[in-house]
Amino acid sequence: MSRIAIFPGSFDPFTKGHEDIVLRGLSLFDEIIIAVGYNSTKSQRYFPIELMVQKIKDTFKSYPQISVQTYAELTATFAKKNNATYLLRGLRNTTDFEYENSIAQINRNLNMELESVFLITSPKFAPINSSIIREVHRYKGDVSEYLPYTL
Repeated sequence: MSRIAIFPGSFDPFTKGHEDIVLRGLSLFDEIIIAVGYNSTKSQRYFPIELMVQKIKDTFKSYPQISVQTYAELTATFAKKNNATYLLRGLRNTTDFEYENSIAQINRNLNMELESVFLITSPKFAPINSSIIREVHRYKGDVSEYLPYTL
């Protein structure tokens, strides 16, 4: 049986930190589905979802075991529909852990076959945060060193 992992997020934008987690996850999983979600707590995205999906697909075009999909449902339900039994998540700090731990517990309760796997962010990517990247971009700052693609 294939080890399929979902790497869920709003990815607004998808950063080099996200890329690092996905590439490191390849040593653990046979297939990784990058699931770009419509986040119900965010009224609107900064970057159009279609743009992010295309940029992520382009980033991993030479990795056939990585795919990109959008979804607008519970992550646990999306995982079940895609025969995924793992959620891949990155942790930058203890604040991320607290947040991710709560989500992992609920996802496990909603789908007992779903196991969350956490990778600690590589130190050079730990300060990268999508919210900060959006703010820098909004005010015309150079974000190229934080993204695995050009905007």
